[in-house]
Amino acid sequence: MKQLFKRFLVVVAMLLANKMVSAQQMITDTVLTLQQCLDIGIKNNLQIKQTEAQMEASRIYWQQARENLLPTINGSVNHSISEGRSLNPFTNGYLNQPITSANYNLSSSLVLSSGLMLQNSIRQTALAYQAGQMDFEQAKNDITLRLIIAYLTVLSNEDQLTQANTQAVLTQKQEELTEIKNKDGAVPPSQLYDLKGQLANDQISVINAQTALAVAKLDLLQIINVNYRKDIRFQRQTTDAVTTAYSQTAEDVYNASLNNFALIKAGTLRRQSAEKSLQVAKGAFLPRLSLSGGLSTNYSSAAQRSLFVDSAIVPTNQFIQTPSGRQTVYNLQQNYTNQNIGYGEQFRNNYSTVVSLGLSIPILNYFQNRNRVKLAKIDLQTSRYDEQTNQVQLKVSVDQAYANMTAAYNRYQLLTKQVDAYAESYRIAEIRFEAGALTSVEFIIVKGNLDKAKVNLINARYDYLVRTRILDYYQGKLSL
Repeated sequence: MKQLFKRFLVVVAMLLANKMVSAQQMITDTVLTLQQCLDIGIKNNLQIKQTEAQMEASRIYWQQARENLLPTINGSVNHSISEGRSLNPFTNGYLNQPITSANYNLSSSLVLSSGLMLQNSIRQTALAYQAGQMDFEQAKNDITLRLIIAYLTVLSNEDQLTQANTQAVLTQKQEELTEIKNKDGAVPPSQLYDLKGQLANDQISVINAQTALAVAKLDLLQIINVNYRKDIRFQRQTTDAVTTAYSQTAEDVYNASLNNFALIKAGTLRRQSAEKSLQVAKGAFLPRLSLSGGLSTNYSSAAQRSLFVDSAIVPTNQFIQTPSGRQTVYNLQQNYTNQNIGYGEQFRNNYSTVVSLGLSIPILNYFQNRNRVKLAKIDLQTSRYDEQTNQVQLKVSVDQAYANMTAAYNRYQLLTKQVDAYAESYRIAEIRFEAGALTSVEFIIVKGNLDKAKVNLINARYDYLVRTRILDYYQGKLSL
């Protein structure tokens, strides 16, 4: 018994150790890739879950429309107990005794023709389900675009933080060198204090960059519905492609969007679904032909049958006069006894079947069919307006996005040249400053120009990346 208990403790200890190791691995795995963010975001985003639920409901409506072609089969069982004067279901006569009765029915019906209402309903719900799939795809594309923008924002803020740290380190080295020269009396004290002030500005820029990075991470984690953790890092992405211009024109992007943008596809499918809905409404004016059948049986505790027992010659109250005198008239009497009919025998013998072919012709139904057709026409016109509105808005959005992308690319090209120019200016100014041919104020101005240009270049690079991804989003080919 002791050995068994020791083995149990060993097994428990091993399980606890495995759980602790797994927990540590989950904690130490703090580097997320863009694909991981997309997978987590699509899995956790509530809007996507809601859209997926709506898509599933559309699929069930479609499935039900197809199953409406199947025959219906229904059964019923009815047991009753009656007291006092009641109708005998076996003889349809009245009895004054307790009666137990039961009825069993099985019926089936099949629609043979309904003016193609069932077939058009299948097509209508199928198109509505496809539109729901496009809505689901659109929701995933929306969250994908938001995640890519948020991810690039994090990377942009990381680059800006790196640039701010670099600026602060360079300024600190200049300040340390100037402090040594100041002690030797080689430079005036004003230069030292100018650099100390510039170092404070650079350190403030580092704090601001750290805050912006933390906010960007928080925004990204909120999109993927994950709790904020300071230790989470995001894998870097290559941005070399930013140096190349976008290969497509605005018209190319718009034409591709008409064929690939999920929102446009959803609008077209809903318009087609509304067209089928109108055909369904018109089908209600046509006759409906159906085939039905049924099987039933019953039981009654009052059901009895007579059984022959014997026969005997018995005198009657009638007499006849004969020459020998008055004679009694005798009669042959047959004796019967009542016997209850068994449940199983009644169940077998009382069944009945029925088969019917029915034709229903709509003549006047409060003008409901006519008004349904009118409403279906209004829904169809509304869906057409929605489809056209989506296309017009898409054209405006694509043109605006393309203009923003072009401006971002041009701005990046100019800022690249500006950084190169300011970098050369800073190199010359640094040599002159160390040689004492340039004042601290002039040196700080040159350095500030370069620092500002580098920050602007970082912003321009990621801004251009975001603008190109927006154009890819409209074409249904989001990637990084």
